[in-house]
Amino acid sequence: MALSDSVTTCLSLPVHYLICKVGFEKKDTYDINNILSENGEVCWQAVTEHVCYLESDRSVDYIKSIRSLGPVCESVYLHFKSLTKEQFVIQYALWFHWTNCTELFIEVFDVLQHTQTTGVALGLMKLTSCLERALGDVYLLIGKDCPFLLRDLLASEQLAVVFGQAVMNVLRVFIGSPYGLNLRNVLWHGFASPKEIPAKYCAMLLFLTAGLGQLLQVYLLQNKCILVHRPYVIFISLEELDVFPDLNHEAVSIAEELVNLSSFVLKTMIPFWMAALTAFKQSRYADCVILLLPQLEVGLRLLFTTANKCQNRLLTAESSALYTTFDEMLAKHLDNEEVNQLPSVLEEPAMEFLWDFLNHQEGPRVRDRLSHGEIDLEAFPREVANQIVAFAITLLCRFSDEDMFAFKEHMVIKPLMNCASCYCSRFHPISRLKKQVLECMKSIHLWPELPTVPEEHVQTIKGLEGNTEASTLIFMISEILAQLQQYMPQNCCSSDDPINKVLTERLLTELCDTRICTLYSPRPVLEILVVLRKISTQCHQVSEQVIASTKLRYKQWMNKTLRSRQRHNYLRMLSSMKFLSPVLRLILVLMTVELVNIHLVCKKNSSDYQQYLKFLKSVLQYTENLVTYTSPEKNKWDETLELTNKTLIKIKRISDRKLMLMQLTT
Repeated sequence: MALSDSVTTCLSLPVHYLICKVGFEKKDTYDINNILSENGEVCWQAVTEHVCYLESDRSVDYIKSIRSLGPVCESVYLHFKSLTKEQFVIQYALWFHWTNCTELFIEVFDVLQHTQTTGVALGLMKLTSCLERALGDVYLLIGKDCPFLLRDLLASEQLAVVFGQAVMNVLRVFIGSPYGLNLRNVLWHGFASPKEIPAKYCAMLLFLTAGLGQLLQVYLLQNKCILVHRPYVIFISLEELDVFPDLNHEAVSIAEELVNLSSFVLKTMIPFWMAALTAFKQSRYADCVILLLPQLEVGLRLLFTTANKCQNRLLTAESSALYTTFDEMLAKHLDNEEVNQLPSVLEEPAMEFLWDFLNHQEGPRVRDRLSHGEIDLEAFPREVANQIVAFAITLLCRFSDEDMFAFKEHMVIKPLMNCASCYCSRFHPISRLKKQVLECMKSIHLWPELPTVPEEHVQTIKGLEGNTEASTLIFMISEILAQLQQYMPQNCCSSDDPINKVLTERLLTELCDTRICTLYSPRPVLEILVVLRKISTQCHQVSEQVIASTKLRYKQWMNKTLRSRQRHNYLRMLSSMKFLSPVLRLILVLMTVELVNIHLVCKKNSSDYQQYLKFLKSVLQYTENLVTYTSPEKNKWDETLELTNKTLIKIKRISDRKLMLMQLTT
């Protein structure tokens, strides 16, 4: 029998007892009027008196508190069940305005009327993420840097000042403490099956959120301040996330079949998978991804625990131990320093996809942003949901005890499998640098098309005759490139004309197509990447400044609005462009060839590494100075020439001493 069939719960015995049993031990019937006044206000004192404290240190006794609050939660749940939607909106909607998500809380009320188990879990996940975001906004009324973790946010002095410590302790019984019910984490990390989350806890959090709104209104009036909501994060450059073909109805139908066959899916979690696929078909893309991400985590945890022979970690950790989450599963080493075997099971393309979509700082970080309430759920893009669902389908196919050949070869599934098998990182710093280099090259490539005054005008200006300095610089650039040609693809090089712009563009394109390992980049690699990316950014800025200045000055020249000195400066700029273009292309080529060989930096000893880093930082300094000198405010073209000369001498010296990474390959 597959492990996915035999696992009946992912909650350890103590956690299962805490969530599914403790709050049901007291059979008392609790009168809702004890905690709800006639005018619809939450009587917080009556709620907070149910929180129990340890005699030893007066910290919250979570088990006793859950037991005591159990009947209260049941009473709130029955109260909500007795209301019509119209009654609920009239009585409570106003008190959800502080969350900036009133409709979401009304939606959760609707869910409680039907008690569909996946709906309750989804409602709780959305409620907790929205509540966390709103509490962060409240924190910023007093504090500066909002804590990233809900646990730290709820334990903060700032929220205790606004709501009172006793109120915050009530919240921590339900969310944010590993010793309490910890509903948010148990759900978002995929430990709870649909039937294991009591609906009454969802109802209670809905009730408490309204109560917090009432307390906040008093605080805002007393302190004469306004709650400001942080703007939502918006996914930009959606085309960069476009990995898999668009999923049609047939693909989703096949996915539903796969869910029932694949050993990647725990049988207890099948309802979540089906609800996610249904949400996708109904264009509820945020709901789809919120439901699916925890299930991807469950499936990967199943593979992780099998590959690393630690089946006990399939269950939730206790409050004193570590949860096995995406962070641990995607890491290079286990917490005992042994090598994590999951990457060898998933293989590099799948690992890179997960790192791209979940972890890399410049990636979409879908799980973090959804779970912390940073995204407008109503505007969640189909493009992102499509990628997550398509990737999930490939995992369903790959990891199964059943014969999946027919599915893998199906005309709508095969393209997905092909895309997954050749995926390359798009958001690792290596990938971002490649993108920067090509964008910079594209910018420099525009220079020859810029409008300029006739060449004879340039020749008439004193100090520019023959322009021997520029010729000298171009000769030095040719020398350096000729010396380093042996380390570059030969079909993109010309011994007759090493700085040919067409060949340079072809060379950069070919180099950027080279696959470079991005997983678990060592620290020296990441340090070098930081410097290279800064250099690339500066080069691009120089190019954009030159383009803008050239267009403006040409227009002014034609309109005869330039003064004598400005005309002279403009013509010096045109002259300087003759060596600036080749020198920027030289830097891009050097950077990109170094990037292709970047992992060789680990072979350098400490002294050589520091020397190499110092050299790169000197190139960075040069490009930063170029940005200053070529700015419209400065226009220091003589200094640009002098500075370029010094830098080329330095590059030549480093090349002669064979200190570049590309020179370690021979």
